[in-house]
Amino acid sequence: MLNSSGVSSYNTASVSGRTWLLLVVVTLANLTCAHAALAADQKRVLALYTTRRDEQLSIVGERQLPQLLEAGLGESLDYYSEFIDSGRFSEPSHADAFRDFLRLKYLAQRFDLVFALGDVAVEFVRMHQRDLFPDTPIVFFANQPLHVLPNSTGVIAELKLAATLPMAAHLQPDLKNVFVVTGASSRDDVWLGRVRAQFQPFESRFAITYLSGLTTKELLARLASLPDRSIVYYVLVYQDGAGANFAPIDYLDRVQLAARVPTYGWSDSAMDHGIVGGSLFSQEALIEAVAAPALRVLHGEPASSIPVSAPDLNVAQVDWRQLRRWGISEARIPAGTLVKFREPERWDRYKGYILAALIALLAQSLLIAGLLLQRRMRRWAEIRVRENEAALRTSHERIHDLGGRLLLAQEAERARIARELHDDVNQQVALLAIDLELLREGRQRPDAATLVEEACERAHGIAKSLHDLSHQLHPARLRMLGLVPALSGLQRELSRPDCVIDFSSDNVPSTLPHDITLCVFRVAQEALHNALTHGAASRVQVRLRGESDMLVMTIVDDGVGFDVDDAWRRGLGLVSMGERLESVAGTLDIQSRAGAGTRLSISVPFSAAAPVEATPV
Repeated sequence: MLNSSGVSSYNTASVSGRTWLLLVVVTLANLTCAHAALAADQKRVLALYTTRRDEQLSIVGERQLPQLLEAGLGESLDYYSEFIDSGRFSEPSHADAFRDFLRLKYLAQRFDLVFALGDVAVEFVRMHQRDLFPDTPIVFFANQPLHVLPNSTGVIAELKLAATLPMAAHLQPDLKNVFVVTGASSRDDVWLGRVRAQFQPFESRFAITYLSGLTTKELLARLASLPDRSIVYYVLVYQDGAGANFAPIDYLDRVQLAARVPTYGWSDSAMDHGIVGGSLFSQEALIEAVAAPALRVLHGEPASSIPVSAPDLNVAQVDWRQLRRWGISEARIPAGTLVKFREPERWDRYKGYILAALIALLAQSLLIAGLLLQRRMRRWAEIRVRENEAALRTSHERIHDLGGRLLLAQEAERARIARELHDDVNQQVALLAIDLELLREGRQRPDAATLVEEACERAHGIAKSLHDLSHQLHPARLRMLGLVPALSGLQRELSRPDCVIDFSSDNVPSTLPHDITLCVFRVAQEALHNALTHGAASRVQVRLRGESDMLVMTIVDDGVGFDVDDAWRRGLGLVSMGERLESVAGTLDIQSRAGAGTRLSISVPFSAAAPVEATPV
């Protein structure tokens, strides 16, 4: 038993269910309308091909035609395609069956454009345009002139089958024979008729043989025995003489492999299948030519207002690999011919690898060169370090030896001065003191005058000895009179009856820095002392001359000579002269050998020392 509250709940649930159902129906209706509106914005196109789906025109058209239309429309496209079996089209029942198939399949479709691609497709549309496409614009392609269809435009591209022959003769100037290969079916017979009609003008120039209706075995045997100066012209083979059916492009592969002469063709679909080339019908150019008026129609132009075009769709092209195969020179390729499948030269093919290898080799060479240079520089540095170490050791030893010799020389010089003072000056002073003592004790001595005279002489002798000793220690004449007078005085002082010293000067500057004059004087003094004391020379020549900014002095004696290397190691005189000259940037050259005298040459630049105090020459 239901109460009032239960009835009320039931009614509420029923109303709610109806509401949801109404919402679903409205939503589905809206979606359907939206889909219909979207579909209304799309263009619908149907393409009817004369060729089968697996033939080249169909393959090229299916690949390019939708892309060209979508790119030109800038919007989505509903694209449909159908393929007519042209081999059976002559049967009325087959054409009617294909018509009924299209009517049933596209009953709900309204096309914006229909393509009729090929003569058979054009004929089919002409026969059934009223039934299937009464208001639809038609864009066609045909190989031969025809009666223009209502509401249509298109492209008429006649096949120029004979255009390949002049090109073949250009590539092979000795060409005499042309062997034309066709099949045995009714479709092959149509193509054979076209070829015969177009080749007739060339029969006086070439011997043309038609290999048609043969079995595959017979044809391949015939191709293998063709004479020289011949070519094979491949048309199409749908069926051979034994009734076997073939895809024409696959059959071409057999033909070109069996033929002992080059093979040519008429369509670009045969390229990359063994033909040398020819003036070839371009199927890609055909699709582009058909797409152009189709886009104008889809953009709203009436098809009947667009004139039918007749472009030349043949393109001269050759296969570079086949030229190489048959030994045909590239120089014979006609101007403007497209050369396809050209294999790059080794440089073009391996350019990247070669450049990379060269860069790597160059980098490696530079690295090796850098390492070798671094090793060589390190060796040089090691050699220089060793040389410097040896030089430092030698210099250290030399300085150590020189220091010892200087100490000895200093002591010897002190001893000499002491002897001079003791043996000469001291003795004379002692005698002078005795004389003075005698004079003091006996002033009235008769010999007093004699004692005074002797004392005076002794005083003069002491003064002279001190003067000579002072002059030896420091020649005051050099500073007061100059280098030339000092050397002249030195010549006079050292000259002896058994040794003649000859001195001459030439072009010596009037003033010289004091350190230079002192250096040159000391060197001359040491050299003359050595020549007289150690060389036992009887004649010495001293030459002093000025040369531009250089002072040059040479001292030559006829003494006994000496070993220069040994003197450098053991003597102090040469070292002293060398040290003096180095202090004024001068150079010293000594040439001597036993029994041949000695030649000493020095040169001192004027700019070696700043002329702080110039000395007159």
